[in-house]
Amino acid sequence: MKKLTHTINRGYKFRFYPTQRQKELLKSYFGANRWVWNKALDYCSTYYSKYEESVSPIDFSRELTQLKKLEPFEWLNENPATTYGQTLRDLTSAFSKFFKDGYGYPAFKSRHDNQSVRFQLDQRIIHRLYEKGKFIKPSKAFGECRFTWSRVPKGIPKMMTLSLDKTGRYWVSFNVEEEVSVLPFTHSKVGADLGLEHALILSNGKKYENPRFLATKKAQLKRLQQRLARQVKGSNRWREIKRRIAKLHWTIGNQRRDYLHKLTTELIRDNQVIAAVEDLNVKGMSSSAKGTIEQPGRMVKQKSGLNKSILDVSFGSIVAMLEYKAKFYGREVIKINRFFPSSKLCSCCGEKVEAMPLKTREWTCPSCGEHHDRDVNAATNILNEALTPMGGGKQKLAA
Repeated sequence: MKKLTHTINRGYKFRFYPTQRQKELLKSYFGANRWVWNKALDYCSTYYSKYEESVSPIDFSRELTQLKKLEPFEWLNENPATTYGQTLRDLTSAFSKFFKDGYGYPAFKSRHDNQSVRFQLDQRIIHRLYEKGKFIKPSKAFGECRFTWSRVPKGIPKMMTLSLDKTGRYWVSFNVEEEVSVLPFTHSKVGADLGLEHALILSNGKKYENPRFLATKKAQLKRLQQRLARQVKGSNRWREIKRRIAKLHWTIGNQRRDYLHKLTTELIRDNQVIAAVEDLNVKGMSSSAKGTIEQPGRMVKQKSGLNKSILDVSFGSIVAMLEYKAKFYGREVIKINRFFPSSKLCSCCGEKVEAMPLKTREWTCPSCGEHHDRDVNAATNILNEALTPMGGGKQKLAA
């Protein structure tokens, strides 16, 4: 039987080891594109405050062309002009997310942040990408871009991003279109509830532990932050400790991503429908409880600890991974309304209890007498709600 396939857009990221000359070129590219981003952002903000009309960052390209002719800005001609266009497109996308999707207003970039520059690749020579151990040449002046291949992409990239993170590591990343096989159909469907004691609880009773990667490194992180506070800001030792803190956060992030990838891949492989995860407002859940001077918050320290636990388990990443992997491999993820009382409903008779404090981990239904594990019961209710037409279920299993 022939496998079903479809085309997806997959991203790749590899460690990059530039030569000393390439490091100097990248420093120039990063600085020039950071300047273009900040100048274009200031241009758009000033124009709106003066005329109360929005202007696209792409319109700044005309201003940039004129600036490059002036003597103080001739250094802009030393860097690839195509990278400036990509920077302006990125800023345009940031403004679009601000106006349409409710993201924060675009911020000015600092040399202390992660640095990146995007190149448009020459499609006539990109065939070298298919041969393991070969290189990509983003531009003639930059030369060959050699990096460690952990996987060989099957598609042809059109753009390539070179970046430098806070730990001092260089990276190359790009997207390609690839053909992937849809996983064999299975009648298995499962509901999933996100938690703190366990990262994920399934309606079939299976529970995935929460490794608490940030909590395990808490003492080490605290010592480094204390050492940083005692250093002279801007000194070599201060920079070194900052780099070590960034490296520790990088390690924690890698451990978390590795665990979540394994968890979500197992769910996608074993189930046709993941009637999962309420549409949670993670930003609201992890917001500060400090309040204001007029109305100070209550239990601020306890809420701060809860916020760290929520961010450590990374609810948003679990949902995002499930969604894109389901799209890749022909599965379905259904999200239910965040206000659905999954914990308060009896999954057997539908009885709703009025109060269910967080400390209650097990309870008995006053109507039918069924004893419930709080999290497994919530996951079962999520599954039942998701498969109803009102709950968002598309009834694909009927086919």
